[in-house]
Amino acid sequence: MESKDYLKDLSEIKDLMNKSSRFISLSGLSGILAGTYALIGAAIAYWLVTNYSYGTLILDGKIFRLVMLDLCLVAFLSIITGIILTTRKAKKNNTKMWDATSKRLVINFLIPLVAGGLYILIILSNGKYGQTGGLMLIFYGLALVNASKYSIGDIRYLGYIEIILGLIATLFPGYGFWLWVLGFGVMHIVYGTWMHFKYDK
Repeated sequence: MESKDYLKDLSEIKDLMNKSSRFISLSGLSGILAGTYALIGAAIAYWLVTNYSYGTLILDGKIFRLVMLDLCLVAFLSIITGIILTTRKAKKNNTKMWDATSKRLVINFLIPLVAGGLYILIILSNGKYGQTGGLMLIFYGLALVNASKYSIGDIRYLGYIEIILGLIATLFPGYGFWLWVLGFGVMHIVYGTWMHFKYDK
């Protein structure tokens, strides 16, 4: 009996240590909604380019600026939704939303993401945009893998998938848009659904 109690105590200590070193309040539903926003944004971008830009984008053109605005709105809505749902989940679990662990998660997530974003802006300013979709996927995947050690470890698998899709997109630039849709849209919905039923339910 004492042996069982000892093992139970060890298990509880391990669980507490894991919770204290990882931010576990991320919401699976926020991933589903982020993927939905990406699919809607991609559909709008495709419609704009197909109907008003004859299937091509000019960097200093009006349609390009509208597509960039569309992309920024997708990112903004995804971030706001993630914050709201994660805050709600943290309150439900009686845990802090903003503590040392969540700060480390955000910092480790932003380092590859910001560096990648700046690199993409630089190559866009040089008139090179054929591999933009692939680069977005790669740097986003690296950000997820880098932040996964401070959150639910399963996030790194989504990161690996995003990196692989990004590398494929750089090999086949003509399919970059559709791989972007697969990575940011479909995979977010699949991953978010899995996380929702695994951790939120």
